[in-house]
Amino acid sequence: MKKIITLSYWSIFLSLHAFAQSEPMLNFEPYIFENSKQESVEAEMGTLTVPANRIKTDGRSLQLKFVRFKSTNPNPGSPIVYLAGGPGGSGISTARGSRFELFMAMREVADVIAFDQRGTGLSNENPRYENYWVYPFDQPLDKDTAYRMITEFTAGAARFWKEKGVELGDYNTNESADDLNDLRRALGVEKLSLWSISYGSHLALATMKRHEQYLDKVILAGVEGWDHTVKLPSDSQKLLERIDSLIKSDPEASSSYPDFLGDLKALLQKVDQQPALVSTTHPLTGQKIEVAVGKYDLQILIASTLRGPSIFRRLPYWCKQMLNDDFSGISKWVPYTHGGNVSAMSLAMDVASGISPERLKRIEREEKETLLAGAINFPYMAHRAALPDLDLGSSFRHPVRSDLPVLCISGTLDGRTQPSNATEVLQYLSNGHHLIIHGAGHSDPLFLSSPDIKETMLAFMKGEPVEVYQDIMLPPVKFYVEPAEGDRE
Repeated sequence: MKKIITLSYWSIFLSLHAFAQSEPMLNFEPYIFENSKQESVEAEMGTLTVPANRIKTDGRSLQLKFVRFKSTNPNPGSPIVYLAGGPGGSGISTARGSRFELFMAMREVADVIAFDQRGTGLSNENPRYENYWVYPFDQPLDKDTAYRMITEFTAGAARFWKEKGVELGDYNTNESADDLNDLRRALGVEKLSLWSISYGSHLALATMKRHEQYLDKVILAGVEGWDHTVKLPSDSQKLLERIDSLIKSDPEASSSYPDFLGDLKALLQKVDQQPALVSTTHPLTGQKIEVAVGKYDLQILIASTLRGPSIFRRLPYWCKQMLNDDFSGISKWVPYTHGGNVSAMSLAMDVASGISPERLKRIEREEKETLLAGAINFPYMAHRAALPDLDLGSSFRHPVRSDLPVLCISGTLDGRTQPSNATEVLQYLSNGHHLIIHGAGHSDPLFLSSPDIKETMLAFMKGEPVEVYQDIMLPPVKFYVEPAEGDRE
């Protein structure tokens, strides 16, 4: 009997090994790629068929789409795969927008692939959950009540997808990392290079952990490390203090806002004692509504402005307005603190990445010590409470050392992925480099705020000496100041 059991286990092992090593299916067809300016370029649309879940091996599969732009180099290097952020962003859609010229420039090095990760863009086969959670508009948001509501809503969404045949457990960063290695195998190349931003950097790091030997070079912009999915309240506090310092260094702004942090504290205290009723428009129906705005609402809204200077340059003015009972500056965003929905991929990916017990304790402590508390993470903890079984566990969040060539790109005014994230990750990367863009916020500014960024990225991908990687200084932030009465039109 013992011999039979041993053979059975060996057979299962061989079956799983054969499944894991089976050649992934890949199809190409000619494609005319058109960007948002109606400029077109010849490309190829690729379809990669991958297992939905490599652990369950139940035969289900997913079809992942990508666009390949052929290299202009007669001796191209390893294909460069672009990994969008989110989670939930589309690589193909990104290539159509403001970064199109950067995609074209990267062809100097190798083929460039705009990749739609599983559950995103053209790779999204999941039905949309049409329901929304809605908090009573006439009541200021209470954190505990809202979290209970969102937890129940999220559990309901999970049941909906389960009934539709969608397994949320299929959407995690490990599976996506294995998708990239399947792409490499299907392309018949020895290695891939990765070009990533925000959540895409999180995926790139997981791919380094699982498939380091099959990677060439890696760009991580707006770094989200192994345990950075849930943000630190202290990082939001530091950025607010940095904004206050920038205002004080600008004579015009400091004249209008001599005590930005004091104004912000007074404003939060004011709406905590007496919530404001803000006139706005319902985002779904277009009807005029009034929304009660309390302290937690305002903390969420202010946290959302901290992505970068293009938004927070108006924050001091809005605070001054609101202290004078004028909430018109933020009125269009107010309803979003009182309602929302979820998508399968972004929900599952974030919950699966999870948070270590040590970081969770730190966040809980910092929530009590900072102006915005944990508002930047709203409503992550409610999603996590609804779907605890999705967590990939501590091994996923454990750092892994690597000697791959890695270029990290950070903006000093990025309120989502601070330079300290990259500094932490670089401790484990013996061949890592850090390009710091002073004055850049999240997203596009990490790539487009200076022509030197593109040149640095190309130099890195071409393997040129690291001496070219120098900090970039952007012009000072120009805070919005209300025109004087006589200057108004």
